[in-house]
Amino acid sequence: MTTRSIRTTAATSARTAVAAFVAMLLGSFLLYGVGFAQPQQIHDAAHDARHSFAFPCH
Repeated sequence: MTTRSIRTTAATSARTAVAAFVAMLLGSFLLYGVGFAQPQQIHDAAHDARHSFAFPCH
């Protein structure tokens, strides 16, 4: 019984580590993508996102 719980804990820890790595990779990609984008492109993307959620922006 102890061996099984150790394996389960190790598997859970591995999944958590993979999820954290993927989240950091995605976050880095988004930060660099915004960092190298032109200001007008960033504005247009935010503007389109506001419209897609039916948020009045103008």
